[in-house]
Amino acid sequence: MAQDIHYTKTVVADPTPLGLFGLAMVTLVASSQKLGLTEGLSLVLPWAIFLGAFVQLIACIFDFKHNNVFGATAFGAYAFFWFGVALSWLIKMGAFGEVLASQADIKQLGFAFVGYLVFTLFMTLGAVETNKVLLGIFILIDLLFLGLIGDVFGLFTGAHALAAWAELGIALLSFYGSGAIVLNRHFGKEFLPLGKPLGIFKTH
Repeated sequence: MAQDIHYTKTVVADPTPLGLFGLAMVTLVASSQKLGLTEGLSLVLPWAIFLGAFVQLIACIFDFKHNNVFGATAFGAYAFFWFGVALSWLIKMGAFGEVLASQADIKQLGFAFVGYLVFTLFMTLGAVETNKVLLGIFILIDLLFLGLIGDVFGLFTGAHALAAWAELGIALLSFYGSGAIVLNRHFGKEFLPLGKPLGIFKTH
């Protein structure tokens, strides 16, 4: 006897504005420390863990449900970046004991930044066909990792400043992107422009 098979489609909202808000918040707080406006990393940690990591991980999961491989991969990768950075800071600050802190080699973190720069360069190519705001965010993330790498390995003068200002730029542009997507969906029209894809790699 044949059985009827029923399929249920789950419709989920676009998690991009939530993910961008998390990115905006963590980079705003972290850039304040790099720019010398604040001191220490103790109160950067909660924002790195909850806004940088967990919020972007939530956006990643729902982007997979949204069948958005690009967005899910981006949010997931950067979520775990902030998990890794937060744990690295905790180790360096001695939260897990003096032995681990004494063996912390900042250059290992530098190689992680190299890996993330490679990843972000690929994602920047993909962002060319999303919108100009997202493309701008990815270009600034490229500059952030370039500055972080230069700072860790002492490759060029001004690397720290490059990382700091790029990170602040990421925060500001991500705030705009998050707000624009929310308001555009809410009002059902282009209330705030995001900029059309460049159309270099595919036609729309």
